[in-house]
Amino acid sequence: MAARLGVSRLLGARPAARGGPLLACRRWAGASADTVYDVVVSGGGLVGAAMACALGKRILGACGGDLGCGPGGLDLAAHSLPDWRSPGRALLFLGFNAAFLLCFQVWDACSEALIMFDKDNLDDMGYIVENDVIMHALTKQLEAVSDQVTVLYKSKAVGYTWPDTFSMEDSSPWVHITLGDGSTLQTKLLIGADGYNSAVRQAAGIQNVTWNYDQSAVVATLYLSEATENNVAWQRFLPSGPIALLPLSDTLSSLVWSTSHDHAAKLVSMDEEEFVDAINSAFWSDANHTDFVDSASTMFQYIVTFLKPTRVSARQLPPSVAKVDAKSRALFPLGLGHAAEYVRPRVALIGDAAHRVHPLAGQGVNMGFGDITSLVRHLSAAAFDGKDLGSMSHLTGYETDRQRHNTALLAATDLLKRLYSTSAAPLVLLRTWGLQATNAVSPLKEQIMAFASR
Repeated sequence: MAARLGVSRLLGARPAARGGPLLACRRWAGASADTVYDVVVSGGGLVGAAMACALGKRILGACGGDLGCGPGGLDLAAHSLPDWRSPGRALLFLGFNAAFLLCFQVWDACSEALIMFDKDNLDDMGYIVENDVIMHALTKQLEAVSDQVTVLYKSKAVGYTWPDTFSMEDSSPWVHITLGDGSTLQTKLLIGADGYNSAVRQAAGIQNVTWNYDQSAVVATLYLSEATENNVAWQRFLPSGPIALLPLSDTLSSLVWSTSHDHAAKLVSMDEEEFVDAINSAFWSDANHTDFVDSASTMFQYIVTFLKPTRVSARQLPPSVAKVDAKSRALFPLGLGHAAEYVRPRVALIGDAAHRVHPLAGQGVNMGFGDITSLVRHLSAAAFDGKDLGSMSHLTGYETDRQRHNTALLAATDLLKRLYSTSAAPLVLLRTWGLQATNAVSPLKEQIMAFASR
């Protein structure tokens, strides 16, 4: 059975356990002791395991908790990954099978406005990949280098001791990590990939700006009414929150529905027929439309077409859902978080340990993979130059690189969440015209895709 990632890791819904699983990386230039490592990655989920794989054949790994495994059965959610040629390509080494996207269609439930990203006007799209497929590929990669990467299951960090800047010469200059069995590790660099409630971040004293949204996400695996060439990702912005349908196969799709806490609890408790009806209604109903907004939207679209009479892709209709996998429904509260610092001497944060984002843009795990790409680049340069891997001289380069990107994406996602959480006519009209204008300008859509894939 392939390893599986619980959807709480994807959505940042449940606090990560203090002292999460480890991936300990052996010395790149001859270790003097078995317990002294160049890098230790705390956290064995998608981002932590991918970090170990990205560092390649120069790693000794120790991972607890089955690499972030979740319950059996169908996966609770899937990830949207950028095209493999894009800058955010931390998983180039995986070689997994995935549902290739030909189109990503987003539209407003309060108007007819939509934006469509497709192969007709963009060079690169992306993939929808199930959690267990990615984790299985990561596990295979670790197994492929088993002579140089050792995976130690059920190992958990329960304490961290930082080197004293003003310590005596005979004391250790490394980070000391105490495991649950009482053994200890020492490392030049500790990488925190242990979730949004990161024990590494807390132990390092790094402040975290965070707040909870007034929404929870309902996730499920859905069966379509009929087999189809399921290569379109759908997202509709409802006043209560966005609902997304991500293709998994010709007959299966993954649901992520962000809505109010009360409504989410009600959705999870519904019987199957009522739940399926609610999903289909959410994608098809025009109950939130108004004549004023529809008329203004139609007029603006005529103007856009007149000024820019280019061919646009035909609007597609979402598939109909027939049933839901009985054990796949789950609910998770949503929030935003961002670490004030990504690095300290001998410490670096990646993934949800550094940032937590609303799932409406599907960028949570991609941001983590972007962190990996950047950090590996800076560590490789430091190793090539013979520098101390835990030195701030190159860690600050990683922090600057990723904070510039991640803070902008966090702010944009939060703004979209707030902009689409209202049915007030002036704001509906504003976002309708903005969506229509953006959809008409292919270069702008290309820039959006390029930024999201970094």
